[in-house]
Amino acid sequence: MKNTHEIFLISDSTGETIDRIFTALKAQFKNFSYKTQQFSFTRTENQISEILKEAKTKKNTIILYTLVDQKLALFLNELSEKNSIPCFGVLGELIENFSKILNKQSLNIPSRQHKLNEEYYERVEAIQFTMRHDDGNDVKDIEESDIILLGVSRTSKTPTSIYLANRGYKTSNIPLVNENSIPEKIKKNKKKICVVGLTTDPERLIDLRKNRLRSLKENEKTDYTNLKKISEEVKAARKTFKKYKWPVIDVTRKSVEETAASIIKIHEINSRNE
Repeated sequence: MKNTHEIFLISDSTGETIDRIFTALKAQFKNFSYKTQQFSFTRTENQISEILKEAKTKKNTIILYTLVDQKLALFLNELSEKNSIPCFGVLGELIENFSKILNKQSLNIPSRQHKLNEEYYERVEAIQFTMRHDDGNDVKDIEESDIILLGVSRTSKTPTSIYLANRGYKTSNIPLVNENSIPEKIKKNKKKICVVGLTTDPERLIDLRKNRLRSLKENEKTDYTNLKKISEEVKAARKTFKKYKWPVIDVTRKSVEETAASIIKIHEINSRNE
């Protein structure tokens, strides 16, 4: 396409940070046509030179970068300016300003956020725990969870659990068939674990379940996709959440990230009240 922009994402680490920043940035513009190329672990002037050679062959190129080495960032900016390519650093000025406020010199070490410290290993442990406790599996040690999610089928329990695990929270999720499907440990909840109910609009749920059955190549005409049955399911789930005084989040119009943010806030409040 004529107005397609070539977005070069340059990072001295895994590229995760610049990728997330660009995701947030592009969401603010409608009808934005683009292609991205990602260049991770860029730590030498030679690498920068090779990237710029390629950038010169493209049209409508924009460079976004996260480079903590100021000399390397300066080299990239100078080369980009020489070739009339828009180039923007998304961390440099922030690090510099933070350095002034804290009155501390920044370390300027690439990948420092990924170093193998205690927090890193806790996050790995949380992910392993969460995968083991997906969809009601392995409930014998469910009381070791930081967060427990309950909800009828297709209320984004698994993706939300995985997202929370990546944030370091040991998360279990339980499919809510009826009240009897809830482990007694959760009902009693002597450890005051953060339990959250997930719900959604029944009509939205029909679409999700039909898509699920199509992917499995199964018959769509079942109670699983019956509006009346689904409405009863959702109503019964809400009644159960109310009975046990569990907070409820309606995920109908929420992304996984938004749902997780709400859950984390509930967890923080729950922790303060223990």
